[in-house]
Amino acid sequence: MSMLLEASGLYGGYGGVDILNGTNLTVGDDEIVVIVGPNGAGKSTAMKAVFGLLHVRQGHVLYRGDDITNARPEQMVRRGIAYVPQEHNVFPSMSVRENLEMGAYLMSGDITARMERVFALFPKLKERRHQQAELMSGGERQMVAMGRALMIEPSLLMLDEPTAGLSPLLIDETFERIREIRDLGIGVLMVEQNAKQALAIADRGYVLATGRNRYEDTGPNLLANQEVAEMFLGG
Repeated sequence: MSMLLEASGLYGGYGGVDILNGTNLTVGDDEIVVIVGPNGAGKSTAMKAVFGLLHVRQGHVLYRGDDITNARPEQMVRRGIAYVPQEHNVFPSMSVRENLEMGAYLMSGDITARMERVFALFPKLKERRHQQAELMSGGERQMVAMGRALMIEPSLLMLDEPTAGLSPLLIDETFERIREIRDLGIGVLMVEQNAKQALAIADRGYVLATGRNRYEDTGPNLLANQEVAEMFLGG
C-alpha cells in the first residue's frame, strides 16, 4: 500500500485561536480512515485544513509526497482529491444529472463514462437522474453529493459526517457504498459521529480530543479498546 495523504503536526483554527494542536493523519491508497471524537475535538477542522479550506499555521500536508499545505481547493480537485461537506453539498434546484455534471466542471472531454460509473455505484441516481435534488430524501441527496465528488475520479475522497441525519437503514446503505468506493481503489478519509458503525468498516481510525491525536489503531482494535469505548464511544 502506498501513502496518499500524510498530514503532520497541523496547527490552525479560527480567529487566531488554534483548534488543531499538532494533529497527524495518514491515508493509504486503498483504505478507509475514520476520524472520531467528541464535539469540538477538531475533526471537521482537520478535514478543512487538509483540503485548503482552513489556513494551516504550522505543519505540513503531503499528497503522494508533494507538499500541498494551504493549496487552494480547486488545486486539490485537479490533483484528484474530492471533498463532500456535511451541509450544502448539492445544488437543490438542479437535477441529479446536472449536479453530477457540475462535479466534473474542471474536467475536459466527454464525461459520459464517468457518469455511468457513478450510476453503477448508485443505481437510484440513474433512475432519478432528471429529478431535482431538493425533492429527494436526505439519503438520496447524500448519494448525489458523493456521486458528484466521484465525477472527478478521485484518488482520495473526503467525507464530513456522511450519515448525519439519516435513518438507521440509510446509514447502513451509506457505509456499504463507502466500502464499495474503497474497493475501487479510492482512499477514503471520513469524519463520522456514528463512531461505532464507522470504525466497524474502517481499516484504521483516529480518535481526536482538543485537536490532538489521542488514539490511532485499526478500526477493530479501537472498537475493542475499553478506554476508547468508555471515553468516546458511549461505553
